[in-house]
Amino acid sequence: MVRVSRARTAVVLVAGALTAGVLVSCGTDSPGDGVTSAPHAGNAACEKIADRYPDRLGGQELTFSDRPGVAVWGSNAIVLRCGVELPAPTTDPCANVDGVNWVFREDSSEDGAKTVVTYGRDPAVEAVISDEVVAVDDVLVELSTLVKPVKTYTQCLNLDDVPPPSPSG
Repeated sequence: MVRVSRARTAVVLVAGALTAGVLVSCGTDSPGDGVTSAPHAGNAACEKIADRYPDRLGGQELTFSDRPGVAVWGSNAIVLRCGVELPAPTTDPCANVDGVNWVFREDSSEDGAKTVVTYGRDPAVEAVISDEVVAVDDVLVELSTLVKPVKTYTQCLNLDDVPPPSPSG
């Protein structure tokens, strides 16, 4: 796992991961159609996040927030689900955006959309950002502000943070 400590490097990682196409599209026409609440959407932290959903995100208006832990901007241009399962340690790319670690789910790519999930925060928050959103970096900065109050229990690691294996013998 990679911890990125500088905003500039995070933007480069974000842009690279997004270019690789790592997120999933909801593929529906009406905002919120087919989007289900995450297993832990009833968590008090998710309720606090819901109270702070921005009216606009990535140039899209908030169009749906009628399910616990779910918010949709535009016609599913950005879909947020709070209370998803905590991600396990992974080698997927991870970027630190304003103090929030986001893992890019490379295995969840479809139709040019990108999926990111917070790493080291409980509850975890997932965002699916469609390819119609141009300023993805700005969206991640805003989402980081939104989820920053969620309790942190660990962070992404850089390869330099992992001790080398001890010699046998």
